[in-house]
Amino acid sequence: SLDTIHGAADTFAKAVKAMSGGKFEISVHAAGEIMPAFGVVDGVQQGSVEMAHTAPYYFFGKDETFALGCAIPFGLNSRQMTAWMYEGNGLKLMREFYAKYNIVNFPGGNTGAQMGGWFRKEIKSLNDLKGLKFRIGGFGGKVLERLGVVPQNIPGGDIYPALEKGVIDAAEWVGPYDDEKLGFYKIAPYYYYPGWWEACSMYSMYVNIKEWEKLPKQYQEALTSACAECNIDMMAEYDYKNPIALQSLIKNGVKLQSYSTEIMKAASNAAFEMYEEEAAKNPSFKKIYEPWKKFRNDQMLWNKVAEQTLMSFMLTNPVK
Repeated sequence: SLDTIHGAADTFAKAVKAMSGGKFEISVHAAGEIMPAFGVVDGVQQGSVEMAHTAPYYFFGKDETFALGCAIPFGLNSRQMTAWMYEGNGLKLMREFYAKYNIVNFPGGNTGAQMGGWFRKEIKSLNDLKGLKFRIGGFGGKVLERLGVVPQNIPGGDIYPALEKGVIDAAEWVGPYDDEKLGFYKIAPYYYYPGWWEACSMYSMYVNIKEWEKLPKQYQEALTSACAECNIDMMAEYDYKNPIALQSLIKNGVKLQSYSTEIMKAASNAAFEMYEEEAAKNPSFKKIYEPWKKFRNDQMLWNKVAEQTLMSFMLTNPVK
């Protein structure tokens, strides 16, 4: 039902078919149709399927390094993540990691900065987070766990019924466009921002290495180009559709709230403490995290000089 995320896979398959003159066809299947949503790494690794489209941070239970190819709290925004992957050595480093899973990966979409979730009640302080059963994917859940939250890693299609039945107290998904379609506002009216756990979320295309190596060079180039196309297309869709959907949600009575500085600071401190702890015990994580951290710091300096200064002016001086 999500024309943004599932739609990116459709865009990809159509582009590959067009570039190959109709000779290279890739069939697209929804989560659960061939295998469970969280089974795709095993599926591609073992060759049960040749390819999958997913958000890598769902698989941090296998190795926290997966999250670095998708999103970690207080990480890179969409443009920075694209720069890291294509120019900053990120793609090379991630492919070295994925090789032990028999996977070659490609950037395959980005949501941009996400929202901070739907709650039945206001979240004013850290105390309000204690014991809260919160659907959240990836590393964000591990950080929130340190703040007293009980994270639940639930696939997108199962979130609404879990929220409706009270299995969870709160949920986050992506942003206004997708969230409105999934109807969370009907149950939990408080909509928080920002989703500090996902300054962006980069989806990936996973291809079984042996199947990749079988492809003619022309087909490899078509697949690579199609991934790049859907990576740009998904971000463009969200940038266009989210502002419209947010206005619609507010008209429907949604209560837009921002996380307090207290919560943001506590979460940031907990996040970077956790990364350092993980780097100290996980060589795969450290190998990517250390250059990622330097890249992030350089990006923040540049953005402070140019992007932030300009954006701050434009936001405080709107055109009338």
